[in-house]
Amino acid sequence: MEIGIYSFGDRTVDPETGQLISPAERIRRLLEEIELADQVGLDVFGVGEHHRPDYVVSAPAVVLAAAAARTRHIRLTSAVTVLSSDDPVRVFQQFATLDLISQGRAEVMVGRGSFVESFPLFGYDLDDYDALFEEKLDLLLKLRESERITWSGRFRPPLRDQGVYPRPLQDPLPVWVAVGGTPQSVVRAGALGLPMILGIIGGLPERFVPLAELYREACRQTGHTPRLGIASHGFLADDSQEAADTAFPAFKQQMDRIGRERGWPPLTRSQFEAARSLRGADFVGSPAQVVEKILFQYELFGHERFLLQLTVGTLPHRQVLRAIELLGTQVAPAVRRETTGRAEQR
Repeated sequence: MEIGIYSFGDRTVDPETGQLISPAERIRRLLEEIELADQVGLDVFGVGEHHRPDYVVSAPAVVLAAAAARTRHIRLTSAVTVLSSDDPVRVFQQFATLDLISQGRAEVMVGRGSFVESFPLFGYDLDDYDALFEEKLDLLLKLRESERITWSGRFRPPLRDQGVYPRPLQDPLPVWVAVGGTPQSVVRAGALGLPMILGIIGGLPERFVPLAELYREACRQTGHTPRLGIASHGFLADDSQEAADTAFPAFKQQMDRIGRERGWPPLTRSQFEAARSLRGADFVGSPAQVVEKILFQYELFGHERFLLQLTVGTLPHRQVLRAIELLGTQVAPAVRRETTGRAEQR
């Protein structure tokens, strides 16, 4: 199994200073996190796109290009690119360029986005939410198939035998689809033969098993090989209680902020503790606990990739770096050994 991290570049109050962290400092820390993740042997780092004051990354490809110059092995992906409100031609060009800079380590993870700020920002109608994504994904996939393209659709000017450059080092450039819990999105990913990331950030993960099965069945029916990933929230420390006590204030601050917009009640400590139990959605605890939980979910999903959002809100930077170190040096090797053995037995 591939083990990695994703981040939105959360920009909230720094618990150590009591001040709102500056965009420049948050970017500096994010690049340091990616660099360390590479050094400790993690497989992938993802950076998500948002257009809000509490997240600092609106241009993932730019941040990942900076990271590419500071890393050697780790794969670099968006997590996600909000394709519905972007131009697939520019997305392809940006990530093809990233692929060249990184010597073949770029990936694009596309999704419709859980926030909608980008739609009015770039002049799109939310009534076209689904149609935009379907059309633009079609164009993105065609762009990676051929250097020259003829294409037409509803939401952008047509292309008539036009070349799109540069071409990436990888052929094809990897494109993942990120989904939340919509069966139609799962079936589409499987029918297209695209690797899929299933975001599980609340509730009982076992309730998502039918979606994983639906994805694999869609792949089988269209002759494709499934490749499934899970993305969740979490935090690690040497001691389980330390991990919980460090993570909870930041988790609560960020989730309550979003909850006020969406009508969720405030996050309580008891809810947080339930979520970090074995059957809950969050991976907060010691390395041994996180290993146990990844393997528990592996029995449910049989997934090939696991991504952890370590910075839900702003946390003490030195403790974030320690969490990355623990994930890379203790959790990842143990999970890889065990899942490799179980896969061979299957």
